[in-house]
Amino acid sequence: MIADAELDPAAVELSSFFPEAPEAVWRALTDPELLARWLLRPTGFAATVGTRFRFTIPDARIDEIRCEVLIVRPCEQFTCTWIYPQADYPANSIIDWTLHPQGRGTRLLFTQTGFDIADRRQKMARNALERTWKRRLLPRLGEVIHH
Repeated sequence: MIADAELDPAAVELSSFFPEAPEAVWRALTDPELLARWLLRPTGFAATVGTRFRFTIPDARIDEIRCEVLIVRPCEQFTCTWIYPQADYPANSIIDWTLHPQGRGTRLLFTQTGFDIADRRQKMARNALERTWKRRLLPRLGEVIHH
């Protein structure tokens, strides 16, 4: 685990606790039907290293996110690339989900890296994404896990 003093200011790093077992959290992160309920519907997704898949975003200017699975350790870690190919500025990042059993539930650590915060646009994008993950997507994930 990363100590607070080592946190990367260019990364989005969020921690959430869910009162369910890691297996339930893992399913919500890796089952295409559950992903569609809290994030976006994936096309071509499999929780297998090397799988390339994409998310499409209806009615958005940047309407596609391309991904490649990098790390799969069931019920422990899922990592993939997260690329916006239509963005006007570089928009390549890595998404990492790390699950830790904690008491009667699971501590989920989310990290998104790849932002150059010296670039004003990337810093603004990083901050906007952090708000979106924290305020909208992680709470939706919790709702899917609970049901």
